[in-house]
Amino acid sequence: MPQVGLSDPSMWDAISADPSIPLDRALVRKILDDQRRLSRRWLYPVARVLSRVIVALVSIVKRVLPFRWMSLGTMDVLCVWFLRRFVHPDAVELLIRHFVVETNLVNFLIRNTPAAMEPVTLRPVTLAGLGDHAVVEHDVNVYDVFIALDGVPVTRREPLDLQQLDIPSIDPERGRPRLLRLDIQTALCFMNIPFSMALTLEEYRRAIHSIRFDDSLLELLAVVCGDDTFRHWKTGALSLRMDSNVDVPQAVYLHALVCEYAHARLMELA
Repeated sequence: MPQVGLSDPSMWDAISADPSIPLDRALVRKILDDQRRLSRRWLYPVARVLSRVIVALVSIVKRVLPFRWMSLGTMDVLCVWFLRRFVHPDAVELLIRHFVVETNLVNFLIRNTPAAMEPVTLRPVTLAGLGDHAVVEHDVNVYDVFIALDGVPVTRREPLDLQQLDIPSIDPERGRPRLLRLDIQTALCFMNIPFSMALTLEEYRRAIHSIRFDDSLLELLAVVCGDDTFRHWKTGALSLRMDSNVDVPQAVYLHALVCEYAHARLMELA
């Protein structure tokens, strides 16, 4: 019997062709290209462990010395400098884009529920826009909207207010010389270190826990839109469960993808 030859499919081609991914194909390619960088394959495994060890040590020592080891302004300067000099422009663009996407989701809930809260304004389009405590602000915005929804009936909204779901043109400073061109996941590992140093233990814990509201956000979007599609992307990270002992860069990356999926669905409904 002649042997039937097995095909040799590309994992990347299969992911790119996956029809269940609701994202624009150009965005999918950009995300996949970022995951295929040499830094993602060779440096990320080391950076991931190194980051967790250093952050764990910082957390332990901060229980004895519970104060900021650097100002939030210094953290902003360090992170923006790092992104300008060591991170690939496409990865920088994806990072800036996340701030806009999450703001769009938060504002969608504000506009389509009786939440007593004004729409938030955090929509950076440049690296400089990530300064001025933007990282802290974008976590706080999530908490503010959920607190504003306390006791408020959340029901299906018809018609939906779908304004300001656009993604403005983003400038990741492609023309700037860079010493390295790291992928976003490796970059997050390194950036998590000054983040843990600049925040108090409670602030850092709050920032990490904000990611656990993703499932709650998806549930609210499903109710408001009357669309079960949002529920398909839940990860099981319940907001009621407190756990700060997580792989923060990995959790942030998954959080960003969930937000992109939800945003893409809203764009389809628009």
